[in-house]
Amino acid sequence: MPPRDALKLAEAKGLDLVEIVPNAKPPVCKIIDYGKYKYEIQKKEKNQRKKQAVVEVKEIRFHPNTDEHDFEFKARHCRQFLLDGYKVKATVIYKGRELIYPEKGEEILNRLIEKVNDIARVESPPKFEGRAMTAILTLDKSKAKKSN
Repeated sequence: MPPRDALKLAEAKGLDLVEIVPNAKPPVCKIIDYGKYKYEIQKKEKNQRKKQAVVEVKEIRFHPNTDEHDFEFKARHCRQFLLDGYKVKATVIYKGRELIYPEKGEEILNRLIEKVNDIARVESPPKFEGRAMTAILTLDKSKAKKSN
């Protein structure tokens, strides 16, 4: 239908001529109430945003000389964060001359990974980022179901 005829028809019905798919050949238009159309689009977008899963990241910080009790305490927190649905960013922060012992930080992160291995999977292995070594862990749902 030519655009002029479509506009006349829309005006006669008291509605609007709305271009739905502008990239098509020829463009697709509908005769509808524009306010209602806009409201429906907003409603769909809101519904999609609601369904999106937003994954938050919790960070657990260690130092190369972290004591055994502190390590166990933080490992329990890491396990709980994972079970609550968060990703966990485990970080070993180096101060001053501690940087010459990178193997200590790697050992701590590997121990943590081993500790939560029954429910977690390593998203990114231990690696240096400036003066810190980080690893990111996420809940592995298949492992978590087996352990429960």
